[in-house]
Amino acid sequence: MPFLGHPFRVLFATAQTFALAHVVWAYGMSIGFGWGPSMLPTFLATNEWFVTDKRYRRGRGVQVGDCVVYSIPVDPGEEGLKRVMGMPGDYVLLNSPPSSNRVGTALDLGVDRAGRGVGSENMIQVPQGHCYIVGDNLPWSRDSRDFGPIPLALIKGKVIARGSLFGWNPLGWFTKVENGLQKPNQLSR
Repeated sequence: MPFLGHPFRVLFATAQTFALAHVVWAYGMSIGFGWGPSMLPTFLATNEWFVTDKRYRRGRGVQVGDCVVYSIPVDPGEEGLKRVMGMPGDYVLLNSPPSSNRVGTALDLGVDRAGRGVGSENMIQVPQGHCYIVGDNLPWSRDSRDFGPIPLALIKGKVIARGSLFGWNPLGWFTKVENGLQKPNQLSR
């Protein structure tokens, strides 16, 4: 009965395909949908798709200025997209500008609720094994200004392309995402 071997070959080839797809999706590249105003104007608030390179998971090779997908530490199971503003050992200025839940308060004026001055003395060094992330649309972003530096282990990958699957140009669905921050110029002597 030669037909008995054929279904098993098809089943085996299908299982291999699913296993390869799982490895690529888990450790290679993935495509995901994003929404929300926290990264305006860099990304659209709706109908935006992202290609994430998961070789950068756990912060491997991530640099200041890269956009990363991460697990939100205060909402288990939820993911977000933000820009890296500080890596381990970097100094960052806290609450400057103020986080979204403090806009329009006394902190905007450089004083806290008790009337004490706040400002540049509120600088921290990002701890080892952590990074400081911030959204591009500061008033609408919940980020490290609210929950502090996040562990590098929460980084799922680096966003390398963005696009709309329903855009006007089907050949240009996805465009490359560049590092949004420029390196400071070397001072000439």
